[in-house]
Amino acid sequence: MSSDSSGASGLAERYASALYQLAEEGGALDKVAQDLKDLKAMVAASEDLRRFLKNPIHSRAEHEQALLSLAVKAGFNDLTRRFLGLVARSRRQDALPAMIGAFLARLAKSRGEMTAQVKAAQALSDAQTAELKAQLAKSVGGKVDLDVTVDPSLLGGLIVRLGSRMIDTSLKTKLQHLKLSMKGVG
Repeated sequence: MSSDSSGASGLAERYASALYQLAEEGGALDKVAQDLKDLKAMVAASEDLRRFLKNPIHSRAEHEQALLSLAVKAGFNDLTRRFLGLVARSRRQDALPAMIGAFLARLAKSRGEMTAQVKAAQALSDAQTAELKAQLAKSVGGKVDLDVTVDPSLLGGLIVRLGSRMIDTSLKTKLQHLKLSMKGVG
């Protein structure tokens, strides 16, 4: 099992590295990064798109046509469009989310930035996002970007992962701790 995941990870890293080098040479790092962030949001928001990317029944041409149509409609950079076409022709579209993550991680590392994975019980306001970024940047002494996902099962609060650190202020965890402590009483 771990060899499969490391193989998929290595594949994503190779594709991301190639895209990064081409974007850097073409002076398009920021545009490609924004395109990939937009695509990541589209994939996260659409169950149909996620299912389509994972479905091997569709032909290479169908995957390529769909990804290129999506890229054109979204106004993606030419390099991003060509990259998506290559991914579809290579039948690697199921690894696209991992490729996006690897590209953005490499870009952040090259810029001395860190990305915090944030799970929130509900969507954060712009003010809350700005405050969280500021507090995390202050604690690590550098720029921090947020990757926020909403998980209503948390009931309230946040779970923040930044590097090897995790801060869990979710109501769900607090209730679990209370439940465990109550079992010891009585």
